[in-house]
Amino acid sequence: MTLYTTTVRTRAPASRIWAKIGQNVLYAIGLPILLLVGWGVWATFSTSPFFPSPLTIAEAFVKTWIGPAFVTDVLPSVTRLGIAIILAIIVGIVGGTLIGLTPWLRELLEPMLEFFRAVPPPVLIPVFVALLGVTDTMKIIVIVFGALWPVLLNTIEGVRGTDAIMKETARSFSLTPAQRLFNLVLPAASPRIMAGVRQTLSVALIMMVISELFYSSSGLGYKIKYFQSTYLMAEMWSGIVLLGLIGILLAAIFSLIERRVLRWYHGIKEVERV
Repeated sequence: MTLYTTTVRTRAPASRIWAKIGQNVLYAIGLPILLLVGWGVWATFSTSPFFPSPLTIAEAFVKTWIGPAFVTDVLPSVTRLGIAIILAIIVGIVGGTLIGLTPWLRELLEPMLEFFRAVPPPVLIPVFVALLGVTDTMKIIVIVFGALWPVLLNTIEGVRGTDAIMKETARSFSLTPAQRLFNLVLPAASPRIMAGVRQTLSVALIMMVISELFYSSSGLGYKIKYFQSTYLMAEMWSGIVLLGLIGILLAAIFSLIERRVLRWYHGIKEVERV
């Protein structure tokens, strides 16, 4: 006997939908423009050399980053960032799943995980330098070590929080461990995993900059520090703007992936709101 449940959904009026879209566009475009205009007006009357006008920063952005610096500094930094993010996500999901599914392993590793999570990653940079030298591998490991924890801990909690009734149902249907893992445990934990990945992206971007502040002669972090130490304020702000643009790009890519991976989850939430 099969029970079919139908859910009746009501469509919002078209005018309300367009009003919501217009409001989102206004917040996304209008507010930044308003802030830039306010900044430009304030910079016009300010005598401080540390806060140049947006136009000056835009000119420095084109002059600094559209050229050889894009190849020698931006691309290597973004490449290391991308590799580190992929490694952190893979290690976090695989390790978190294994720990979450194994109670004795979780109890054994929990004190150590809490210890290393509490250690600020920048403190360990001299240790990584002593072990690996000033190499791209060292910088990638620094980023991975700092960005790993959100996805790892969220995966552990997501796997642990799988509904017990659903687990028993899967066993009663004689599903194999692999089927239970990929058809039950990971889908149930995916909202927590994606929340951890979102945090990992922001932490990885921060760690990318920190890994290049010391023992480095290239990269975005090094360039921003160099501009600050030589009082090239417009160039320094242009580097900060570039970091912000990279962060926006990462967030946009993540939103596309999250919308696809958690399509079922967002559908449930939308039905619950109706």
